[in-house]
Order: sequence, then C-alpha cells, then structure tokens
Amino acid sequence: MCGIAGGFGKPDAEKINTMLRMMEKRGPDDRGIYTSHDVVLGHNRLTIIDLNAGSQPLFNEDGTISLVFNGEIYNYRQLRKWLKNKGHVFKTDTDSEVLLHLYEELGPDMVYKLDGMFAFAIYSRDGFLMARDPLGIKPLYYGKDSEGTLYFASEIKGLLQITGDVKEFPNGHLYTDKEGFRRYFRIDSGKEISADEETLIEKLEEKLSKAVQKRLMADVPLGVFLSGGLDSSLIAAIARKYVDGQLHSFAVGIKGSEDLYYSRMVAEHLGTTHHVFEYTKEDVIEALPKVIYYLESFDPALVRSAIPTYFVSRLASKYVKVVLSGEGADELFAGYEYLKRRDIKDINEELLRLTNALHNTNLQRVDRMTMANSIEGRVPFLDVEIVNFAFSIKEELKLSPTKHTEKWILRKVAEKYLPRQVVWRKKEKFAHGTGTSRILASWAKNEASAYVTEGETHGAGAGSCKEEQVYRKIFKRHFPKVKDASFVGKTRSVLPGEIS
Repeated sequence: MCGIAGGFGKPDAEKINTMLRMMEKRGPDDRGIYTSHDVVLGHNRLTIIDLNAGSQPLFNEDGTISLVFNGEIYNYRQLRKWLKNKGHVFKTDTDSEVLLHLYEELGPDMVYKLDGMFAFAIYSRDGFLMARDPLGIKPLYYGKDSEGTLYFASEIKGLLQITGDVKEFPNGHLYTDKEGFRRYFRIDSGKEISADEETLIEKLEEKLSKAVQKRLMADVPLGVFLSGGLDSSLIAAIARKYVDGQLHSFAVGIKGSEDLYYSRMVAEHLGTTHHVFEYTKEDVIEALPKVIYYLESFDPALVRSAIPTYFVSRLASKYVKVVLSGEGADELFAGYEYLKRRDIKDINEELLRLTNALHNTNLQRVDRMTMANSIEGRVPFLDVEIVNFAFSIKEELKLSPTKHTEKWILRKVAEKYLPRQVVWRKKEKFAHGTGTSRILASWAKNEASAYVTEGETHGAGAGSCKEEQVYRKIFKRHFPKVKDASFVGKTRSVLPGEIS
C-alpha cells in the first residue's frame, strides 16, 4: 500500500515532491521519484511484500518502462510464473514488478489479467498509461494545470498543491495519452443462477474462503477489524481458519456500546488476540477536524462512520500493518434498513447502484482512515468473483420477505462459524453500533453553532442538514482551493430523519 503522484506533459519535479509530502502517511517507509523529459513519477512506499526490495519507481530490464503502483495484486504469483516462462527476468519478489513485465507483453490490455486492488501509472516509449481497479478500492485523482500538464495523485490534498480542478479517476477504467479513457470492467448483473438454496450457500462459502485466503498474502503482521457485526465477524472467522498462531482483532466504541459487547463475544469464540479502545465524546469531537482532513469528504453519514474507523485503524497500527475488513457485504447482500421499504423486485437494481458508488463512500472511508495510520485495509467481500456471484443470486435470498431478515444467505453461511446471537444480530451501521452517531447528532444540534455562520453555509446545497453544514465548513477550511466538489460521494443508505 502506497501513495503515488506524478505528471505527464511538462511536469515540475518539485511539485511532485510537494505532493508526496502531503501524502506521507500513505507510505512512510520509503520515497522515490523518477524524472524524464515529459514525465515525473513519484511514490511513497508502505512495505508489505518483499521488505528489502521493491522501491519505486520500478523499471523493466532495460530501463525503458517505469512504474508507480498503489495496491495489491493477489494473483501475482501465477502471473509471475507465466511471465517467467515467456523469458522475463525479475529482480524483486514484489507484486509490483509483475505489472512492468505484463505491460511488455500486453500493453494497456494487461488490466484484464489483474486480480486485486490497484491504481498505477506506467511510462514507456509507447506513451503513458494509468489504471484503477474495477471497484475503486484504491483511490486515484487527476487534474491539469494552467499549461495543460496532466497531474495525478492518490489523494486530493496532493493534487491541490497544483490545481483546484480535481477530478476522480473513474474506477474500472484505464487511460492512455493516445486514446483517453476506456472502461474495462462492468459488474456482471444480468444472470440469475438456477440452483437450490443449499448449493448457493455452499458456493458463497467457497468463494468467501478463497477471497479471504488471497488477502492473507503479506510479509508483515496481519489482523482483522472486528465490530461484532455479521460481516466483520464472518471475515474474522474465515481468516482464523487459515492463520496459524496469533490473529489480532480490533474493536472500538464508547463504553457500553453494542459493538464492544459483541466483538468480545466473537473474539472469545474464535480465540483471537483482541484489542479494544473505548473513546469518549471529547475524543470524537477532538478527532473530527483531523478525520475530515484525511477523509476528504463532508458527507455526514460517511463522516460519522469514519470517526470509529479512524480510531480502530489507529489501534491496529500498534500491532499490524495489514487488516481485513467487512466492507461491501451490505451492498451485495442487502444489509441496509431502508431497503426493506423497497419493492423486492427492485432490490438488486438498487444494490448495483450502491456497489457502483462504493469508490467514494465506504471504500474511500476505509482507504483514508487506514492510510492515515499507515496500515493497509483489505476487503474480501469485494473480490470481483464474489461481486459477480452476488448479483446472480435472486433478491429473495438476500432480503427475504418470508424469513423477515436482511442478508439471509450470508447469515446461513455464518451459522457454520459464529454464535447464533451474532449470526442473527440486527444490522447496525458502524457509527450506530459504536455509539458515535448519537454523540455527533447531539453535538451538531446543541453545540456546533460556533462552527457555522450564515455566510459560511452559503452553497451548502438545498436541504443540507446541520451536520453536513458543519462538516462542509471544516472541509473548506482544509481545502479552500477546491473549485468543484463533485468528487465527494453521497451515501444512499440513510433513512429519512436519520441525520438532521
């Protein structure tokens, strides 16, 4: 996991250095920069694989192709073997180097071979290539300066050193200087599997097990976020099956919160080495400006859940460099309360909207809060094979009208791994289960007036709530150069009156 930055056209190397400094927490272990006549590539490295090699930018055998890369390629060993058989010579054991040789073989079409989360840029005699993973797990932004030079960075705070014209690089796309943007991935949502319930449950368990196993790949300590909810508990349980020895788990919340109670129950059941941080209202309010700075969003639902994610990431950073998280299950298997108010025939269509929006909502939250604490977050539920499989399952097995519960098929998988109280626990959003929502709702209503003046709420958007006005003000303090905030995602899964 890393931070990347660069420019193509007439880039200024010192500006790239400044961008990298703004994103230092994404990669505190190493920094590298490459300058040519029309490109500058920069990289902050967090070492996860091959700790003693793999500094970036990386180069191919004759130095004609250069790369900066952020992410993990889970099938890199298979790709490496295939490339070696074609005569390629490797000088590191990193997944990053696979991209260079794959580009030599396939050019931009290399993206179709990749299984992982990634954002990268490659420069060669043939031109310039950028790409982002199918769901946008890893961030990437771009913009042009007044001379038309294209700059890119992992976070907007980096790009804003160059230009206020910041755009989000679309997930599931690649870009070349010759053809512009090209979409290479769409969720396969048109096929429904004809199989009995037991077969589908078994297939889902098999795919989840494979997805978790892939994401245990690391040469550094690894752990799991464990809120005690269905999603994180199931990921932890499957990881426990494949991790020999100690497995660290992490939970946070206010004293007496539901998440702390259930997370302890699951940790004891699985035998994890469990770590807990209890925070207070004062901790939440003190962390708020810092969290919005790292999050790069003012969406109220996202900010609410980012606070506990920041605290649990900070806790985890004391023990591990990689964590598995349960993000994506609610979007794939109908976990949100508001979905119960929709026609069952419309559920998969709405889930598709939610999943396609993850790149600047919950995935952004996990990336920014983990990276703010210099650890890597991995999301097994969002393995592409699971995503496509989930959209082949009929709605009735997700939000069951006869069984009166959400995520029914996922709960049936979990019955094999977890206590019944956890398997059938009512869904609670992370911010609710930790107690953070209550703190922020009360604070915004009664104590936040000092943050907002009439002039500063101008442009907040018609109907924007008090919380959003406060968060937007903090956002603008951090990022006054932002011209267009359309890259800020809007959470869909909010009940009427949930945030005021």
